[in-house]
Amino acid sequence: MKVSRRKFLHVAAGASLVPAVRAASASDYPTRPVHLIIGYPPGGSADMTARLTSQWLSEKLGQQFIVESRPGAATNIATESVVRAAPDGYTLLLAAPANATNVALFAQLNFDFMRDIEPVAGVIRFPDVVDVNLSVPVHSIPELISYAKANPGKLNFASSGIGSTLHVAGELFKMMAGVDIVHVPYRGGGPALVDLMGGRVQLMFDNLPTSLEFIKAGKLRPLAVTTAARSEVVPDLPTVADFVPGYEASAWYGIGAPKGTPSEIVDRLNKAINAMLADPTAKARFTELGASLLPGSAADFAKLIADETEKWGKVIKFAGIKPE
Repeated sequence: MKVSRRKFLHVAAGASLVPAVRAASASDYPTRPVHLIIGYPPGGSADMTARLTSQWLSEKLGQQFIVESRPGAATNIATESVVRAAPDGYTLLLAAPANATNVALFAQLNFDFMRDIEPVAGVIRFPDVVDVNLSVPVHSIPELISYAKANPGKLNFASSGIGSTLHVAGELFKMMAGVDIVHVPYRGGGPALVDLMGGRVQLMFDNLPTSLEFIKAGKLRPLAVTTAARSEVVPDLPTVADFVPGYEASAWYGIGAPKGTPSEIVDRLNKAINAMLADPTAKARFTELGASLLPGSAADFAKLIADETEKWGKVIKFAGIKPE
């Protein structure tokens, strides 16, 4: 059963009514190490975000927060391990855009993310960047659109896999710009970037943190960022929306817990994460990733999840995307 956006927000807003009887003592939380599960391999933006967050929480809450990478099945392995865990605050999820896209992408999951997750707090949001191989004769989004329309089906865009955020960002661009470019899925963003730089694919809507070093080294040509506003890290790059009004795609990370986690624990984690996002040193480290911060309540994060699920569900349906 799919949980509606309205019901999800209503349940999330009423989370404080859940009795805190499952934790030995929610007011003393945490009393032992906490595991933060991510659905991606080490080394990427998810891993960097999880490690920065876990380091802060370890220092502020007095227990070790351990990052565990459980990649596979488009993050569904990691997600299921969390939603099936005891709702006691000792198993957390680094929630990500894949959790929103998977709702529409997979018809037969063993869980319902919007029903089974307890939103805790948003952490960061950051743009994708539209990169082209240096051999592609375009230097702007208008030139890319003109070239694609003059050469339908000739441009390939790489992604980290079918239904990934990089894939749906490209599909949204195709839909809104009216161009015919061909999706080439890879098993991860790293191999896709290698082939982009090698010229085996021509285009990629990549997470800014992972492309940034190659952009600075002159190995890729960036055309624009995909967020509604420019990025402080690459301030000279325009946004896609400057030329395709209304276009917006971005990656985000936040913290989720199993449904039924005591409200005292959710509140304590939310306050600690918001304190991190207000700390100048932490803010500077996230800014280095090209990220903007997502301070706010658990209900604010629930709304972001619901909005993203609705938005990308429409794109996946329009593009007819099916899982691998």
